[in-house]
Amino acid sequence: MLEIPKQRAIRPSLKTALAARVLHHDRELALTTLFFEDGELRVPVIDYPIGAGVTVRIDARDVSIALSRPMDVSITNRLPGEIAELAHLSPPYVRVTFNLGRTHLHALVTSESVDRLALAPGVGAWVMIKAVAISGRELKPNLAPQPRPWPLDRKTSPEKP
Repeated sequence: MLEIPKQRAIRPSLKTALAARVLHHDRELALTTLFFEDGELRVPVIDYPIGAGVTVRIDARDVSIALSRPMDVSITNRLPGEIAELAHLSPPYVRVTFNLGRTHLHALVTSESVDRLALAPGVGAWVMIKAVAISGRELKPNLAPQPRPWPLDRKTSPEKP
């Protein structure tokens, strides 16, 4: 009997790098909030001061997709976006590129998921990223985006004489 050797599927490694800035640390929950151009990300606490710049690397394998706003899920980071592109890779993989505004983020899914969810360019969807899947490394602070300052609230700001 002739035995056919099994072929190992190659899982592509696709990462998105984002410039971000440390907003605050929640030591009780051991989480840090990072600001990037299109929102905020919660990550395991990092040992950088508030205001420090970091590069966040997100592996496409750690990004999930939902067609409606995810509510009852354990995934902390949920961002709305629009599908910009589908790239069919070696079966069964498809790279889904999301436009979050100024940021493009990749998700790696199977062609079955693309068919089941009817994913196509222009479709609005949510990307979900587990906090524990995100890693960061130091970046020069001037390269990370600055958060937009909140407008002053006239009721709570001190009155001028």
